[in-house]
Formats: sequence, C-alpha cells, structure tokens
Amino acid sequence: MGAKTEKLLSTLKLQPVVPVLIVEDAGTAVPLARALVAGGLKAIEITMRTPDALEAVRRVAAEVEGAVVGAGTILNAAHFEAAVEAGSQFIVSPGTTRELIHAARSSDIPLLPGAATASEVMQLREEGYQVLKFFPAEQAGGAAYLKALSSPLAGTLFCPTGGISLKNARDYLSLPNVVCVGGSWVAPKELVAAGDWAGITKLASEAAVLKG
Repeated sequence: MGAKTEKLLSTLKLQPVVPVLIVEDAGTAVPLARALVAGGLKAIEITMRTPDALEAVRRVAAEVEGAVVGAGTILNAAHFEAAVEAGSQFIVSPGTTRELIHAARSSDIPLLPGAATASEVMQLREEGYQVLKFFPAEQAGGAAYLKALSSPLAGTLFCPTGGISLKNARDYLSLPNVVCVGGSWVAPKELVAAGDWAGITKLASEAAVLKG
C-alpha cells in the first residue's frame, strides 16, 4: 500500500483543487482538460456519470500533455477495471465496498476511497488506506467535522468533495488533515457549452493558488 499511497499523494499534491468533471460530450474533454492544465490544475477527475465518460478519460489520457486523469464515481470492480483500461491514473469512489477494496488490491492504480463517518475511516485505515475522499463534505459536517477528526484519527489525510466552492475551499485547505479539495466550480456547464476555454483557464488559475 505504501507505494500506491505515495503515488496518490504525489498526484493530489499537484494542486489545492482537483476539478471534478461531468463530461456530457467526449468532444469537449480534450480542450477542457487543456484549459485546466493551462491554469495549473493538472490532476483531473472525470466522473463516470455519463455515457461519454470513459471515452473522455481515454482521450485526455492519450492527448493532453501534462494531465493526470482519474476516474470518479467508481462503484464496483467492473467500473474500476474499465476506468483503468481507459487510462485512468487514479480512481475515486464516493464510498467503499469489499468488492472495490478487492479490485484496488490487485491493481497498480491507486484508489481514493470515500468515507463520511469516523467508523468508515477506521475501517479503511485497517485496510491500509491513509488518504481518503470525504464525501459529501458539506452535507456530512463540513470543515468543522473534518477538524474534529484530525486529532483522534491523526495520520489520515482527506480530499473533501461535495458542496465545495471558491467561497469555502479555504476553510478546508486550512486544516492539517486536508491535502486538497475536489470541486466542480472550475468548469461550469455554461462555459463548457460555450467553449469558453479561456474562461475556464482563468477559473483554474484562481483555484491553483488557493491556500488555507
């Protein structure tokens, strides 16, 4: 687990904000990813919520220099394997199951598993996981909740995702147990639909310099 943890951390530490993308049209994936990378956000999570998601991962992995593309909303072993085959360099899940843990154990690609309670965190620690996704962050207790976990569950790092925006990102990034946050605000639907890649690069640039 050590090598995969280091690999995952090296990705998450590339920037304070990991864009969480819902790609409706694979044709937008490459220019969107290039716009984010140009703004300083190299690690990109494409969620498996649309029919074009896997193709989007495939294109970004093959065509966007500097991008570290991951797949999110991975719910089972089949999703995991398909995402890895498409070129995902890290895998993100909203929660955790035994099936996912097993799939991750037999893969070289690191998993960022989701947890929302102290018990879930403790169970994942027993499996050797030191870096977790905290989801849904705002609805599950927000920055105050994560701060409360920092002492009793010291040594566990989080990437909070869910309800995070430019307004509250610093609240999370200021915590000692937060390595980065996930957010969709850097690639709003209206800018993607308009092909306003310069606008997305600007938002990415603002997010790339955020500090706690």
